[in-house]
Amino acid sequence: MNYRPANFSVLKSALTALLALGLLLTVSRHLWTLRWTLSRDRGSALPLPKGSMGWPFFGETLHWLVQVKYKREHKYGHVFKTHLLGKPVIRVTGAENIRKILLGEHSLVSTQWPQSTQIILGSGTLLNSIGELHRQRRKVRSILARAFSRAALESYLPGIQKVVSWELRGWCREPGSIAVYSSAKTLTFRVAARVLLGLSLEEKQFKDLAKTFEQLVENLFSLPLNIPFSGLRKGIKARDMLHEYMEKAIMEKLQRKNSEGHSDALDFLINSAKEHGKEFTMQELKESAIELIFAAFFTTASASTSLILLLLKHPSAIEKIRQELCHCQPEMNLDKLSRLRYLDCVIKEVLRVLPPVSGGYRTALQTFELDGYQIPKGWSVMYSIRDTHETAAVYQSPPESFDPDRFGSARQEDGKGAGRFHYIPFGGGVRSCIGQELAKAILKLLAIELVSTARWELATPSFPEMQTVPIVHPVDGLQCWLGESNQLF
Repeated sequence: MNYRPANFSVLKSALTALLALGLLLTVSRHLWTLRWTLSRDRGSALPLPKGSMGWPFFGETLHWLVQVKYKREHKYGHVFKTHLLGKPVIRVTGAENIRKILLGEHSLVSTQWPQSTQIILGSGTLLNSIGELHRQRRKVRSILARAFSRAALESYLPGIQKVVSWELRGWCREPGSIAVYSSAKTLTFRVAARVLLGLSLEEKQFKDLAKTFEQLVENLFSLPLNIPFSGLRKGIKARDMLHEYMEKAIMEKLQRKNSEGHSDALDFLINSAKEHGKEFTMQELKESAIELIFAAFFTTASASTSLILLLLKHPSAIEKIRQELCHCQPEMNLDKLSRLRYLDCVIKEVLRVLPPVSGGYRTALQTFELDGYQIPKGWSVMYSIRDTHETAAVYQSPPESFDPDRFGSARQEDGKGAGRFHYIPFGGGVRSCIGQELAKAILKLLAIELVSTARWELATPSFPEMQTVPIVHPVDGLQCWLGESNQLF
């Protein structure tokens, strides 16, 4: 009589179940891949890009959410397919490929934002509008752009310099280390509130408003579930609070008898619209006020933090900036800033190495060709700014290194021409950032103030890892010790 222990039967059953599960997963993955292979546009002779669609339903979303460092372009090239957040995606790098996408707005592609972003900000905003609505809103954009013209920026500069100087001295007075990213958000929000919107706030009001705006931004990419305590509900609540406050501030501006001159960007926007026979509704003004803050807040805070991080890593750049500033007068204007050539190169290099936004999304309006592959109608297109910067062959020194001199006059000629989309920290085409000159001015003034009046050191044993979603920033906020320039650590 044969005797088999009971645990042998259990083990056999477990192995059988595991084999069946493995077979089921393998078959389901093959069927999932086949499902998307068959979805290609049969009216096009071009093949789908190479790549992997991941696992059924989940795709490769997990890799993206946990930010696993995977360089698929090394395996598949500059254009490859994947599946993220429930949608088939074509991921794209390379100057010429991105050029076609960014210049193809309204014809080949349309902008794509999460549903939560559309709900919180509104589909009628310049950011979310698409198609004919975006063409109509471009008239608003042209007026909004005048608020960032050279003449307007010149008038904002003294206020920006004052805010930057005041904030930095506050950082230096902190008894312990500071989280640079958090402090940079406070600085850039203060610039937006005081210089762009002309808001005169007590410190408590300022902090409350900044906290509310941060809550709005943090929930822009939440799940579209409008239920109690959800991210979407928090974002909507923050938006309503901001709109209520903005309406009061705008009403005060509209009631002023003396409308001559433009003391801030919002004044400029209101008066310019009147001059062009296009008076905004209160809703349009509130939404435009929020977009003005966007132009100078989170992305500039990200770039400010990256500036400090990279200068800490490369002290030789600090010394070169100091030498350039030796004969510079304290009060700055745009002409003086433009003459600081090395500082300009440093800012460009910071934005190349760590662009605040790593990439963007579009939706294919029609099937089109890209790098020899078909991009099917309805699929998402995810273009990578950072990877394009890192792989651009136009740069003479290794793209992964920090080298401000790559933007110096001696190398400029090689960076011109059709390949200009190798450098796109502010996007391109009709969706390019209207506040880019303002952002660069803030970064330059911050760098000048830092190297002229402050000393700073890393307060942690090593530099932090960088998180790239939704905005590039250090995972621990970049902890630093700061003090006056004559203060030793």
